Amino acid sequence: MAQFDPRRQPLRLAPHLLTTVAAVSIALIAGKPFADSGADDIPVMTPQQTAYLETQAYTAAAAPAGLNAPEALSVQIRRGETFEQAVRRAGVNAEDASAVAATIATAFDITDLRAGAKFETAVARPRGGVGDARLIGLTMRTGPASQLTVSRSFDGALRLRSLDEQVTHETVVARDKVQRSLSASARELGATSAVIRKASQLFAHKFDMQRDVRATDDFTLVFDRSVTETGRTIETGELLYAELKGQAFYRFQRPGSNKVEYFDSTGKNTRTTMMRTPLQNFRRVSSNYGYRVHPIAGYRKMHQGMDFAASTGTPIIAPADGVVVEARRWGGYGNWIRVRHSNGLETGYAHLSRFASGMRAGQRVTQGQVIGYVGSTGNSTGPHLHYEMWRNGQRINPASVRTSEGTVLSGTELAAFRAEKARIDRIIAAGGAKRPVVQQVEANGLRPIAS
Repeated sequence: MAQFDPRRQPLRLAPHLLTTVAAVSIALIAGKPFADSGADDIPVMTPQQTAYLETQAYTAAAAPAGLNAPEALSVQIRRGETFEQAVRRAGVNAEDASAVAATIATAFDITDLRAGAKFETAVARPRGGVGDARLIGLTMRTGPASQLTVSRSFDGALRLRSLDEQVTHETVVARDKVQRSLSASARELGATSAVIRKASQLFAHKFDMQRDVRATDDFTLVFDRSVTETGRTIETGELLYAELKGQAFYRFQRPGSNKVEYFDSTGKNTRTTMMRTPLQNFRRVSSNYGYRVHPIAGYRKMHQGMDFAASTGTPIIAPADGVVVEARRWGGYGNWIRVRHSNGLETGYAHLSRFASGMRAGQRVTQGQVIGYVGSTGNSTGPHLHYEMWRNGQRINPASVRTSEGTVLSGTELAAFRAEKARIDRIIAAGGAKRPVVQQVEANGLRPIAS
């Protein structure tokens, strides 16, 4: 064994020297000699790659003696709770919670955080199960494409980094065949709930979405969205185009108008005076208009409406513009809404679980607006919508109503529509479009952090 010689300086391996030695070793293993001045430029890593490598390194080395490996824990701020108090609920001691709050406060005003805000923590707990946990890291989103990360370095200090993802604005062409349902198929292609809801409203003018749409029917949706470099959609724009079973709908805003409308390829407004059904998603028509054996009374009785079997909470939409006449509890009908439309038509909706916000007598509603939600209130054997219709005070079969088509564009409006249609058609032919990548602006008062 080598003898200790007090005349010689001890060998100390500094962290940067270890890094250099590692780099030389890797170069030798790869069969290339290490040369400081003549080496090729090292490729610049993306912020995501850097953050991933840091996370791996901290995870491997940040669990102090006596603690288990860090575990991920999501924390949501409660009403009346401060950020520091929320951190304490992760199991860490007051000192750690105070330190991480002070660290983040140097870059972000944590008093702006409201109840419901979430952040992710990495916490190492004692092996014996006794004592406080140790905070190893914390990540908090501060904007649609920005986040702050606090990590504990090798010497135990907290290190703060900001990460701003780049955002791409693109026009997506989602094209496929209907599989389980239109909404499920569209969602798999990146369409958001807002896009799917708008497309369903358009299609409902032409189709009964439950009985007319079958698997293998072709559909196409074209919409704008903003997406981060990790593929997360942070904003969705307007639906530009929707097509189902050969029926196409183009978005168009008439010159000088602030109203968005949809037209077919010839310039005819696709909006009909009355939509086919007040539900876009339902399992089946469980009972048609006419005589039947009443499921509760047990005898043959006239059924003066249509029943749609649907899950509790399914949105009910107004099939046409109108004014709410009643929105109240009404005997065996349970929660009930009646709406007066033009041309002497009225519609009624029974057994609702609840009304939409603002629904009361005198409230104006527009075609496609949500007015309530499916339920099973009153005399009902299960969740469904009972739908009635009157013409000039007389009940009629809702399925018998024939509606007229919308207006047709002409003159300068038709010319402007054709130009917009040609633009959308070019996007569809190209399979989509992307606009320049822009850096996400600072959000919530966030300022850059030196790494």
